[in-house]
Amino acid sequence: MQVPDDLKYSKEHEWVRTKADGAVTVGITDYAQDAMGDIVFVELPRIGDSFAAGEPFCTLESVKAVSECYMPAGGKITAVNESLLDSPELVNQDPYGAGWLVEVELDDAAEPAALMIAAEYAQYLASLTE
Repeated sequence: MQVPDDLKYSKEHEWVRTKADGAVTVGITDYAQDAMGDIVFVELPRIGDSFAAGEPFCTLESVKAVSECYMPAGGKITAVNESLLDSPELVNQDPYGAGWLVEVELDDAAEPAALMIAAEYAQYLASLTE
């Protein structure tokens, strides 16, 4: 499983990449996409929608199940990855790149600091398989 060092991670298997302007990009981890199997449909929020940390913001449908994604840090949606509407498999193929889900203007710029760093997330994943 890939766990890039430059991201922060939630226990619900979402990742956060902080951009230069303070906004964040959010997606699901390699572990999550692998566990879900082939993703065949993505339901994204609308630009301008706001979500609190922990609130469901997106639905991913795979050949196995329908799963919700949970906002790792509260804020307003400023962009959605419209490429996923026609090519949901991008989440499987490149979860940390072309398979990103949304961009968010944070309500509290400090909130991502509470998320796990890569080493902590890798340890968390190891504890799930013990």
